[in-house]
Amino acid sequence: MRQIHRRGYRAASLADILAETGLTRGALYHHFPNKKALGLAVLEAIGEQMERMWLQPLADSPDPLRALQGALAAIRAGLDEEDIEFGCPLNNLAQEMSPMDQAFRAKVANIYYQWRAGVARALERGQKAGMVKPEADPESAAAFFTGALTGGRGLAKAAQRGEVLAMVDKELHAWLESLRPPSPA
Repeated sequence: MRQIHRRGYRAASLADILAETGLTRGALYHHFPNKKALGLAVLEAIGEQMERMWLQPLADSPDPLRALQGALAAIRAGLDEEDIEFGCPLNNLAQEMSPMDQAFRAKVANIYYQWRAGVARALERGQKAGMVKPEADPESAAAFFTGALTGGRGLAKAAQRGEVLAMVDKELHAWLESLRPPSPA
């Protein structure tokens, strides 16, 4: 996963992957018949990370806006210089492989769909609980949120500055607050 994140799928060599993992070629091919299977397994692992970082906290939270803000803060706090330098692994694979391979495109699209759908479901629950404005469109809001965050990671990668992502996070926090219904006077 690290080699693909650092170099991209197409540039990550099996020799470098073997050197980093300490595996033999035979051991690698025992689990993955080819590089494509390995790349798809990396996407599976990214999907599992997405589930842990975003979907589980949202599913368990009574306040989806606070949960989204908390996840933003936790993820931002957990990013290091390498994360800024190399960007979002999912976004990188989306950009590199979606136009090149249908299996990669479908897997990436499904991970993004699951993320958006999880955010939308949480916002719908928030509306029912009176914590999200009734006029908010959960699907559109989820698409905006995930797109803004994904784009923010790309901007930070291009600039090689974590401060760029911090600016995006700040505005996303404020936007999430704008989805709260007005407090009764």
